[in-house]
Amino acid sequence: MEREADTEKLYVAETENRDLRTTIDALRDELEGERYDKERSVQAAVANSNDEAVQLKSTISALRDQLEELRFDKEKSVQEAIASSADEISQLRATASSLRDELENLRFEKDKAVQEAVAHAADEITQLKATATSLRDELEDLRFEKDKAVQDAVVTANDEIVQLKETATSLRDELEGTKIMYEERIQDMERDARDETAQLKDTIAALRADMEKKDGAKKRKRPSKAGGKKKK
Repeated sequence: MEREADTEKLYVAETENRDLRTTIDALRDELEGERYDKERSVQAAVANSNDEAVQLKSTISALRDQLEELRFDKEKSVQEAIASSADEISQLRATASSLRDELENLRFEKDKAVQEAVAHAADEITQLKATATSLRDELEDLRFEKDKAVQDAVVTANDEIVQLKETATSLRDELEGTKIMYEERIQDMERDARDETAQLKDTIAALRADMEKKDGAKKRKRPSKAGGKKKK
């Protein structure tokens, strides 16, 4: 009866394990879709930048893609690190919960990023229109101020370029920090998995010894009963 109960528990655990893996795969696909929509929306909102700004924004987009790939690689490495753990069901539940939270955060971040990009583009258009109107008026009134106006425009463009370069540098730094953090997290999880595996092996060995002890006791009791019957 105990073996049948253990077999049934194992079957239930394997079924739950498969269901959790299916849930995680579905959440991961939805997460990747949200990330793709986020990047596409942001790129569409800022598509009218100048040439150097476009190049820098492409660099930022590439860094974001690399960061997303690193996140994906992290998830894959975590799954491989905990594949041999006997407590895999609990860890998969935690992973599913984490993916749901991250999915909600990415949805919020995507909407916020799109709104900020649209607002920034609208402000920039308004500023450019105001600048164009001012330049037309100044061109008609004071032609000699043309050089100063051009210099102001160049300064503004340079400021934006400097800001974009700083953003690219910040993303590179964040990427390096994220790599280090994920590597440390994977090492911790591998160490925990090894510890849990060792504990489970000790438990199994103890249970096996106890079962062998009980079987030995049963075998010793049987001959004594048979001998008692012969004496009678």
